[in-house]
Amino acid sequence: MRLRAAGAVLVAMMAAPGHAGAAERLDGEAIRRAFEGNTVAGRYAGTNRPFSEHHHPDGRATGHNRGVPNTDACWTTTADAVCYYYGPQEKRRTYCFTVERSGALYVLRNRPSGQINGMATVEAGDPDGWSRSPASWTCDGLLSRAPGRSHWARR
Repeated sequence: MRLRAAGAVLVAMMAAPGHAGAAERLDGEAIRRAFEGNTVAGRYAGTNRPFSEHHHPDGRATGHNRGVPNTDACWTTTADAVCYYYGPQEKRRTYCFTVERSGALYVLRNRPSGQINGMATVEAGDPDGWSRSPASWTCDGLLSRAPGRSHWARR
């Protein structure tokens, strides 16, 4: 129910007069400050499918993507982006996004293509209770050791 409301808010924000104003591109530290301990919820561009992930300080991302619960998601920041990885080491998928903010709207763009991947809002804390269950995975930090990647978000 709440996610539908978030989708309506995103559509209304995009259509609002003055929304075409300049967006601020966030660096990795600003992304970490905005996301860490909070929930990023929105919709994917093109499909309008929902996502909602609570960004734990330990690097885990609990929640769902397109209605599929996360069972192994991790997040980190680099100098200019947020990166996520999903899956065990042998099947890991990694996605990185630059983040722009315009008011309460966050636009995530695929790196390096720059195409819009999704639009979201950042909700304080964990309003959906994604962290109520005990942690069933840990983040191993392999992303931070990949060439050209920064260190884990500070805890």
